[in-house]
Amino acid sequence: MTIRVAIIGAGLMGADHARIVSEEVSGAKVQVVCDRDRGRARRIAESTGAADVGSDAKEVVARTDVDAVIIASPDGTHAALSLACVRAGKHVLCEKPLSQSSDECLQVMEAERASGSKLIQLGFMRRYDQSYVEMKQALTDGMLGQAIMMHNFHRNVETPAAGFVAEMAITNSAPHEFDVARFILDTEYTGVSAFAPRTKNGGVGPVFLVLETREGQLVNVEINNNASYGYDVRAELVGENGAISLVDPVHSRLDISLTSRTSYASDWRPRYGEAYRRQNRDFIAFVESGRFPEIASDCWDGYATAVTAEAGVAALQSGHKVPVNMIAKPEFYT
Repeated sequence: MTIRVAIIGAGLMGADHARIVSEEVSGAKVQVVCDRDRGRARRIAESTGAADVGSDAKEVVARTDVDAVIIASPDGTHAALSLACVRAGKHVLCEKPLSQSSDECLQVMEAERASGSKLIQLGFMRRYDQSYVEMKQALTDGMLGQAIMMHNFHRNVETPAAGFVAEMAITNSAPHEFDVARFILDTEYTGVSAFAPRTKNGGVGPVFLVLETREGQLVNVEINNNASYGYDVRAELVGENGAISLVDPVHSRLDISLTSRTSYASDWRPRYGEAYRRQNRDFIAFVESGRFPEIASDCWDGYATAVTAEAGVAALQSGHKVPVNMIAKPEFYT
């Protein structure tokens, strides 16, 4: 059986997902590409061999010739479209965030629980990145001893759009760090503090967060959306017996004229290309078998990151540490 996939959203992420499904995932094909801009949807459909295009996402979700859905539309549409997929009984890979509202996350969780089956996989693809896989394995194997701290920074060339403010660094960029640190440490956060240093040019500067876990560990996260020099993500996990750091994939280094030089990518795609491929293969296996992937993120993880981001925004605005208050984890998600 070939899984027929609908791609909702024909922007950068939707185009990448469509290409991966059509070229690099066995047992699946792109059936429909949906976007309000039908011309943009048509171009991706033609390049990936999709059978059709659409402009109404909920109509596409309901189609009988669609077995599964990948949501790569704007963030504000994710919760409603995930709900539509649950109501249609269809598996969905939803790009992060599930919602920036923890209340909306709870609504989606309740609908999924009422359906009786896990149907939603979230696109926190860093769990599939080999560097993070090895970091978690080093902790699980006991080589590091007890984890004490995790240092993270996440830098982009420039802010993604006009009107971007410091709070959006917490709600839009930092959730990747929130999720992957929770995953590696197998923990939840209890409190968060947030700081924003002043910049001379008046632009959006870095945001620095310090999170406390239920085991008393510290996780710090620097988000700098105006780093200028390139896309750069690093992390170090510190344990009682040692430490392990991410190694950014670099294909070459140029040594010339008394200098040594490497290059940075302009965005996340070169860094996480293989992680996206692994994630999407896991999703198709999930659709085929009904077994939720072992390392994938689910609606609980989406809720946890939303609550953490909300607390982070409150901490930045108030200048004080803010508790991360979550509901008890439903047995459905254990």
